[in-house]
Amino acid sequence: MLFNSIDFLIFFPIVVLVYFVMPRKVKHLWLLAASYYFYMCWNAKYALLILSSTVITYVSGLLIEKVKDSSYEAAKQTVLKKWVVAGSFIINIGILFYFKYINFALKTLTSVFAKIHIQLNTPVFDIILPVGISFYTFQALSYTMDIYRDEIYAEKNFFRYALFVSFFPQLVAGPIERSKNLLKQLTVPQKNCFEDVREGLLLMLWGFFLKIVLADRIAVFVDTAYGDLLTYSGVYLVVATMLFAIQIYCDFSGYSTIAMGAAKVLGIKLMDNFDAPYLSTSVSEFWRKWHISLTSWFKDYLYIPLGGSRKGNIRKYINKMIVFLVSGLWHGAAFSFVVWGGLNGLYQVIGEILQPIRDKMVSVLHLNRGSLGHKLIHIVGTFVLVDFSWIFFRADKFKEALEIIKSIITVKNPWVLFDGSLYECGLDEKNFRLMLLGIVILLLVDLCKRKGIKIREVIVKQDYWFRWLFIAFAISAILTFGIWGPNYNEANFIYFQF
Repeated sequence: MLFNSIDFLIFFPIVVLVYFVMPRKVKHLWLLAASYYFYMCWNAKYALLILSSTVITYVSGLLIEKVKDSSYEAAKQTVLKKWVVAGSFIINIGILFYFKYINFALKTLTSVFAKIHIQLNTPVFDIILPVGISFYTFQALSYTMDIYRDEIYAEKNFFRYALFVSFFPQLVAGPIERSKNLLKQLTVPQKNCFEDVREGLLLMLWGFFLKIVLADRIAVFVDTAYGDLLTYSGVYLVVATMLFAIQIYCDFSGYSTIAMGAAKVLGIKLMDNFDAPYLSTSVSEFWRKWHISLTSWFKDYLYIPLGGSRKGNIRKYINKMIVFLVSGLWHGAAFSFVVWGGLNGLYQVIGEILQPIRDKMVSVLHLNRGSLGHKLIHIVGTFVLVDFSWIFFRADKFKEALEIIKSIITVKNPWVLFDGSLYECGLDEKNFRLMLLGIVILLLVDLCKRKGIKIREVIVKQDYWFRWLFIAFAISAILTFGIWGPNYNEANFIYFQF
C-alpha cells in the first residue's frame, strides 16, 4: 500500500478512528494488526520475513537479559552476550543477503573466476526483493545491540515488540527508529491530543506536496533524459542530474515526512530524517543531515565498533571508507551503488586531509568563513560533488553512468537552455515552470528550517479562519497540480527498492 494511493486514504482514517476509541491497553494490538495488513498489501507471504526477524531479535533480547541476570562471572557473561548478538546478526544479515544480494554475489563470483579462465555454472534465483527489508532488518538489529549495551530493556511483551519492528508509517522506508525512542512510546501510549492530530496532518500535507507535486513531476523529466541517452545528451543530462538530486530529496523526504505526520496523528513522535541537506557547506555536513537515521545507525553500529577516530587518522579514514562502501551496498546490489558510496566517503577523507591547507589559505587571505559569499561557494561546491555522485546512484548500470559522464563532458549544446528544447523532455512549458516554482518553495522552507523557523508552527499560531483557509488551499493545490498519471497510477517511492 502506497501513501499516495486511494487505498491509504481509506485505510489511515479507519486506523486512526478505531485507535482513538480503543482502550489504551490494547491499542498496540490494533496498530500491530494494521501494520501487518499494510505490509501484506504488497505480498502477504513476505510478512513471514518480518515475523522471522521479529522472533529472532525478540528471543535474542530475552537471552541477553537472562545472561545479565545470571550468576556467571562478568567475563563469561560478556562472552555469552556476544555470542547471542553474533547469532542474531548472522541470521538476520543472512536472510537479507539471500533476498537482496545472492544473485549479485554469484554473478560477481562468476565474473572473477572468468578473469582467470575458470567457468562457473552458478544458478540464478528467481527472487522478488521484499519491500523495506533493509529498513526493518536494521531496526530490529539495533534493538539487539542496544540491549547488549544496556541502553534499553528487553521487551517482554512480544506483540508490543512486534509493533516496534513493523510500525506501518515507517515500516518500508524508514526512518530507521531506535528502540530507545519508538519502543518506549509504544509501551505507554499517549492520550488522544488534538494538537498532535493537527501537527501530524500538516506534516502529511507537506510530505504529499514533496512527493506528488514535486518529486513525481521532476521524475518525468529525469526518466525521459536518462531513458534515451542518444536523443538527450550534454546539457540535457546536466539538467536531468541536477533535477534528480532534487527528485530523490523530495521523494525520500516526502515519504519520511508523511511517516512522521501519520505517527504524530497517533501520538507517536518519529525522528526527523532530513535537515535541509542541500544547504550544507561540506559533504560531511550533508551526511549529517541526509537520511539521518541511516547515517547515525552506521555511526553507532559500524563506525564506532570499527574504532571510529580513536586509533589515528589512517585508521579513521579506512573506517569511513568501509562505512560508505557498505552504505552504498546497503542501497542496492550493484557496483554503481558501491561507487556512489565510495565517492561520498572519498570526498570526506580528502576534505579532512586538505583541511589544514584550507585553514591556512583562509588565514592568509583574511577570509570570513561566516560571510554569505563564503557559505554560498561551499554550498554550491558541496552540491556539485554530491550531485556528481548521484549519477552512479541513478544510472541503471555502472557503464551507463560512465556514458552519461562522457556525454556531459564531450557534448556541447548549451543552447538547449534557451531555445525551449527543455520543454520537449517530458514536461511542457507550463509543467516545467510549475516545477521550478515548487523548487523555490522547497528552498524557502529549507532556509526557514535552518533558521529554526517551523512553518507549521507559524500556521498554527494564526487565527482559525486562516488555518482552515491555508489547509483548504494546500489540499486543492496538491489535488490540482499533483502528478497522478493515467487512471491514477500512483508512483512508487524511490527508496522502496532498498
